[in-house]
Amino acid sequence: MIYYSKVSYTLLIVVFVVFFGSLIPNFIHDGFSNAMFVTTAGLIAIYGLIIHMFFNTTYTIDQQMLHIKCGLFRFNSINIMDMKKISKSSSIISSPAASFDRIEITYGKFDELIISPKHKLKFAADLQKINPNLINTLKAKDLSFKKK
Repeated sequence: MIYYSKVSYTLLIVVFVVFFGSLIPNFIHDGFSNAMFVTTAGLIAIYGLIIHMFFNTTYTIDQQMLHIKCGLFRFNSINIMDMKKISKSSSIISSPAASFDRIEITYGKFDELIISPKHKLKFAADLQKINPNLINTLKAKDLSFKKK
């Protein structure tokens, strides 16, 4: 089963402002020069890669393994039988999650993974089908910033 990451458009806007906000004073003061063109083109290319990562982050459950792909990058696969707990997370650390509506999976001895699948309850249920010992503390009311 393939689960796509939930995408936070607010996060995309923040990244956009960080990337391109600093160019506005330069355009006003210096106009559109060759150096500004090269800088803007480079930032557009990098922002395009970020958008690709946002919309192509997947979590794939394949037999007893969880495979994580974030755009062009692949993370180490995790054995689902090594997972201990799945819970809501409010951590903002860097992770393969395109949203701040995240869950945390603890596995191994001291390892943790923060991800943001769109359908968190179904994702957790599918993991529990494979590993019935996985402790699931997710509740439907806790998983969304706003009701749909």
